[in-house]
Amino acid sequence: MKFLRNLLASILGSLVAFMILVGMFFIFMALIGSMEDGVVVKKNSVLELSFVAPVLDYTGQDEADPFASFWAEELGLDEILHAIEVAKSDENISGISITTGFLQAGIAQTSEIRQALEDFKSSGKFVTAHSDFYTQKDYYLASVADEVYINPVGTMDFKGLASEVLYYKDLQEKSGIKMEVIRHGKYKSAVEPFLSNTMSDENRTQIKELITSIWDVLINDISTSRNISTSDLNIIADTLGGRTPNYAVASGLLDGAIHYDAYESILKDKIGIPASDELEYVSLSDYIYKANKRKLRSGTDKIAVIYAQGEILFGEGGKDYIGQGVIVDALKKAAKNDKIKAIVLRVDSPGGSALVSDIIWREMQLAKKDKPLVVSFGNVAASGGYYIGVGGDKIVAEPTTITGSIGVFGTIPNINQLAENIGVNAEQVGTNKNSVDYSFFEPMTDTFRFQMQESIEETYNTFLERVAQGRNMSTAEVDKIAQGRVWSGVDAQALGLVDELGNLEDAIAMAADMADLGSYGIQKYPKYKSGFERFQENFGGMKSKISESLIQEEIGAEAYKVLKEFKQFSEQEGIQAKMPFSLNIK
Repeated sequence: MKFLRNLLASILGSLVAFMILVGMFFIFMALIGSMEDGVVVKKNSVLELSFVAPVLDYTGQDEADPFASFWAEELGLDEILHAIEVAKSDENISGISITTGFLQAGIAQTSEIRQALEDFKSSGKFVTAHSDFYTQKDYYLASVADEVYINPVGTMDFKGLASEVLYYKDLQEKSGIKMEVIRHGKYKSAVEPFLSNTMSDENRTQIKELITSIWDVLINDISTSRNISTSDLNIIADTLGGRTPNYAVASGLLDGAIHYDAYESILKDKIGIPASDELEYVSLSDYIYKANKRKLRSGTDKIAVIYAQGEILFGEGGKDYIGQGVIVDALKKAAKNDKIKAIVLRVDSPGGSALVSDIIWREMQLAKKDKPLVVSFGNVAASGGYYIGVGGDKIVAEPTTITGSIGVFGTIPNINQLAENIGVNAEQVGTNKNSVDYSFFEPMTDTFRFQMQESIEETYNTFLERVAQGRNMSTAEVDKIAQGRVWSGVDAQALGLVDELGNLEDAIAMAADMADLGSYGIQKYPKYKSGFERFQENFGGMKSKISESLIQEEIGAEAYKVLKEFKQFSEQEGIQAKMPFSLNIK
């Protein structure tokens, strides 16, 4: 007994000591952060873009938070673009070097970074790129550079886009665990993997047309930067003409195959410093911290930019998912703030809860009565993401934005077969005919299926009405291009689903024009909890994260992906207005 007491006392003492050390660490870092900005950019510095963390549209960091830069789990696209714009006029920044090897960003986000780099080049400063390997997305970004290099024994991927969809019908039959599915829309294929072992013609058609449209945008941009015709780029892709560094150089995709020390010699030559001097680099994360202190826009009048990113779920919401709580609150604050003259809602979402989508849509209707409301679509604005988008006055989408998917579905897990296989029998007792509406252990009744289908149809018709109202179309016109189908931003504009093609800056400029603003500042919403607060909350959840990591390591990434996707579908509540399939573009 005494041993146990001593052991528990030792454990408790260790935990207390650990928390004291953590607290002292944060106090120390706060003191450092308060002394100056902590980042010194020397003359002739090179801004190094190495995207080592996932890119979100917005991280919601409070600029007054002294711990923000120390807990950056992701990069904010808004901060990346701002840093590049600041660097354009920073006399100590001579140029930008792109050295990323695996860009964790969506195609639309990559396009916006690329556009910012094009603008940076207009200052006369250089942009160069070097990597040990290039994925297609990495190369798309790097191709904007004046010169693009690769390690002589590196690898290059340039073969066109492809998508893979996993199907689970046999898995359900073998396991006895299945998903009961009710849907509307012949293209609403988010649930197709649970109904079939093969891809439907409709799904194959929409995926092929979608990725072809996106590919066309990519090679058009690459063609302009590299001075290679799109037809030649397609030939290079078809013949794998960039599969080795030497082939990639010969085909014109790259400027040279050199080691990093030789690349640094080129940078020194561009800057105009002796070969014996050391290069002065400043990392993107450090420069973001410094750039955030410089405001490029100012004015008493403000434009509110509200970020809605992630799956749409019922609840408060955060930087990883859209909930009605923070978005509705942000819309109300922006509408009531007299200094805010216009609102821009930035959407990056595959959709989710139809109920939450409608709650947000309604709040947008109220907000735009007082102020212009422009919607900017990022990587994805599908189903519920598109649903909330049509609540704005105008919609601006990237050419590569996955757009539309006007359709709904419902999924309910059922383990009737598994229960029979393992000898479990569930008996139900109710007071009325339909009081026992559904049981996981029994096949779905015709009555319950009819009720679900009725709700699906009602939600779908409401969705059509919201789009028809927002896009000034008839419901019949919307239905013709709906049915759960997704489109690229280019095709969506041609169909009238969006107003213009452009990025977030274009949407902000449109809002400023609608509000008749000359000079203005930007006010971002919402603000999320600080890194330290999240650390405190997640400290107890570290065990579950470690467990997930161990499971993934044990069964492999692909099997873990299947398990996680199945789990997500089983946890969905209510009718879903969600992207029509799990799209993995390679």
